[in-house]
Amino acid sequence: MSIALGHASCLAGHSVLFASAIDIINTLTAARNAGRLKEELKRYLRPVVLLVDELGYLPIDKTGADLLFQVISQRYEHGSIILTTNKIYKKWAPIFNNDSTLTSAILDRLLHHAETVGIEGDSYRMKDRIEV
Repeated sequence: MSIALGHASCLAGHSVLFASAIDIINTLTAARNAGRLKEELKRYLRPVVLLVDELGYLPIDKTGADLLFQVISQRYEHGSIILTTNKIYKKWAPIFNNDSTLTSAILDRLLHHAETVGIEGDSYRMKDRIEV
């Protein structure tokens, strides 16, 4: 669904960037270590729509959580974020290194103007799986 929204945004003439949460964090961590954080942040701030995939799939350390917060915070009310995760909001603190303050700040910015779409049911990827 997020990719379809990104595609529709492209067709409407908007700039779109798709990246997994962990790729964003790894890219920004490397940029910070190389002294290029400000320039690399622009990559995630520039597009009209940023698709962040798989938040919570892998654990995020304190540095990664802080870097992802910078992206979310700086995009707040300046650009759209489409975010996918399989975690409910109540279980987001462990994603962000159990930092409840940071988690609350992220959720505050993400949910202020958000539409949340919950999808329940069997995985679409498993639809053709043969039962044994």
